[in-house]
Amino acid sequence: QVQVVESGGGLVQAGGSLRLSCRASGRNIRFYNMGWFRQAPGKEREKVASITWSASNTAYDDSVKGRFTISRDNAKNTLYLQMNSLTPEDTAVYYCNRDPPIPSSWGQGTQVTVSS
Repeated sequence: QVQVVESGGGLVQAGGSLRLSCRASGRNIRFYNMGWFRQAPGKEREKVASITWSASNTAYDDSVKGRFTISRDNAKNTLYLQMNSLTPEDTAVYYCNRDPPIPSSWGQGTQVTVSS
């Protein structure tokens, strides 16, 4: 079973950038497709980006396309999300998980707050 710890969130002004990290343990993630998900207050959790196990393919939700970049370092068992041109609509708790997600592998998430 994969356990994850997300980090890198914080408070940033609109237009700013953050880089999220997701450190996995318990099992090597190199064979899994992975994703970043987010949940805003009062909304359901949604997938914002995904990456195949080999990093050969990535996909993004339309709301973040062109602004966010997902990447991975399998040697470090770590997933990343570079977020640029942030807007208040990006405010949410961000999570990583396998794609599709495994219910027992959700971490605590990392809070991203974008002020206008």
